[in-house]
Amino acid sequence: MKINFISLGCDKNLVDSEVMISSLRKNNHEITNDVSEAEIIVVNTCCFIGDAKEESINTIIEMGEYKTGGNAKFLIIAGCLAERYHDEIEKELPEVDAIIGTTAIDSICDVIDRLLSREDNSPVKSLKSIDYLPESVLYEEAHSGGYSAYLKIAEGCDKRCTYCVIPNVRGKYRSVPAEKLVEQAAHLVENGAKELILVAQETTLYGMDIYNKKSLHTLLSMLSKLPKLRWIRLLYCYPEEIYPELIDEIKNNPKVCHYIDMPIQHASDNILKRMGRWTNQAELVNIITKLREEIPDIAIRTTLITGFPGETEEDFRILKDFVQKMRFDRLGVFPYSQEENTPAASFDDQIEDEIKEDRRDEIMEIQQQITFEKAEEKIGTQMVVMVEGYIPRDDVYVTRSYMDAPDVDGYVFVNYDGELDSGDFLKVEIIDSSEYDLIAEIIL
Repeated sequence: MKINFISLGCDKNLVDSEVMISSLRKNNHEITNDVSEAEIIVVNTCCFIGDAKEESINTIIEMGEYKTGGNAKFLIIAGCLAERYHDEIEKELPEVDAIIGTTAIDSICDVIDRLLSREDNSPVKSLKSIDYLPESVLYEEAHSGGYSAYLKIAEGCDKRCTYCVIPNVRGKYRSVPAEKLVEQAAHLVENGAKELILVAQETTLYGMDIYNKKSLHTLLSMLSKLPKLRWIRLLYCYPEEIYPELIDEIKNNPKVCHYIDMPIQHASDNILKRMGRWTNQAELVNIITKLREEIPDIAIRTTLITGFPGETEEDFRILKDFVQKMRFDRLGVFPYSQEENTPAASFDDQIEDEIKEDRRDEIMEIQQQITFEKAEEKIGTQMVVMVEGYIPRDDVYVTRSYMDAPDVDGYVFVNYDGELDSGDFLKVEIIDSSEYDLIAEIIL
C-alpha cells in the first residue's frame, strides 16, 4: 500500500511517527509524500492544548476528503488525540477507519491487515494500557534530512502538574533501557545523523524507574562513544531534577552541547504552587545560577504559561521581573489552555483569553529585546556550526550553532562562495546579527 504520514505536535510525537514509518517499510509498504496518491493516510495527532486539538481535528476532516475525492481507501488516526478521545472520534468522525493509541504504535501493520480483511465499515481500534512501553523499533527516518535525529529516552510522566493531560494519555514514567537506546542511536548515526536530540516528557528523571537512580549522565557518556556522532542535545530537563553529575557531564563531555531546555512555566511562588510544580522562585534562581557558574557559555531555553487560573497582576509582574532578571537565551510562552479532566480546569478565577494572550505578548516583547541584545553580544565571537541547507536567492548557507535546537531556535547564516554539504561542520566568526539570527563567515 502507498501510505502518507502526517505528524502533528511535538518532537516526541515525531519519533513515534518515525517508528511507525519504519515498521511499515519493513513490511513492504511504500511511504509517499504526495497525499493525493496515497491509498492510506495516517495522522499522528496531538491534544496537549486547545489549539493542538483544533489542528488535529481539522487535519482529520481535511484528510477524510481524500477518501471521496482522491485515491485514499483508509484514514488512520494515531497519537494523543486518538488515545484521549477514541470513543468520541468513533462517534463523531465517520471518515476515520482506524484508531491507534499512544502505546499501540507497534501495531500499525496489524491494524492495516485488519482493515484490508474487515467485513464491514466499523473502525478498527488498537488500544493498550497507557503504562505499556511499545517494542523498540530501529528506525532510520530522522528529522532535518537525517543529520539531526530525535531519540526518545522515556515515555510518560509522574509529575501530575495541575494543567497537564500527559499522564492521562501517555501513562506513568517509563525509561527505555540504555542498551536499546545505544543500539537505536548507533543505527541513526550509521544512517547519517550527526546530532542526537534527547527527548522525553522529562529527560532528567531518566533511569529512576529501572536503575533506581538518575542515569541521564551515564546515558550521555555511553552515547558519546559513538565515533561519528558530533553533538548531543538535551530537551525537557525539569529544573528540580537537574543534579551535579548531569551538570558535570554537560560541562566536561565535548559532544554534549552547552544547551539545556528547562521548562519552568512561571516564577510566582503562588502560581507555581497552584500549578503543582515542584519548585519555587528561589530554587529556580539557584539552579540557573549554578548552571551559568559551572558552564558560562550555556544556552538556556525555557517555556512559560500566562493566564493560569488565579494569576493576579502581581503574579504577572513577578513573572515579568524574573524574565528581565534571568535573561534567558531562548524563551517560549503559551497562554493557559483549560483542559478537561485536569485539576486546573475546575479552579476558580479562570482568566479571559484576551488577558492570557495580552500577557503572553507582553512577555514575548520583553524577551525579544533580550534576544536581540544577546545576538549582538555574539558579534566577533567564533563558534562551530552545522550546515542545514542553502538559500539560492540569498546565496547563503543556513546553519545552526550549539545554541539552536531545530525548528524552535534561531539560525546562523553563513556567506560562502564555495560548495558545502548539509551535515558539514564549520568554524565561523559572527560578523553581524539580525533579530533572532546571526550572520557569519567561515574561518579558513
